[in-house]
Amino acid sequence: MNVQERVIRAIARACQLDPEQVHPEATFEELGVDSLKGLEIVFELEEEFKVSIPENVAVGMRSVRDVIERLRTVFEGAGGFATEPSS
Repeated sequence: MNVQERVIRAIARACQLDPEQVHPEATFEELGVDSLKGLEIVFELEEEFKVSIPENVAVGMRSVRDVIERLRTVFEGAGGFATEPSS
């Protein structure tokens, strides 16, 4: 499973949605994500990827695509995390 699929699955869990309802171009506003739900998403992503998401990264995430791209950046900056851990 790639980063995009794992992000979509984690966001869907946090928002109690079917993963097919979460598209890469969806904004958090479109998904009905408020600040509390945003925290739940960050916690879910941290659990899914076994990482700590820095606050400066988390505050900039406004869409599913933002999450995917920022996590890829974090992984690349952490020693080239090119291969995703298996689930």
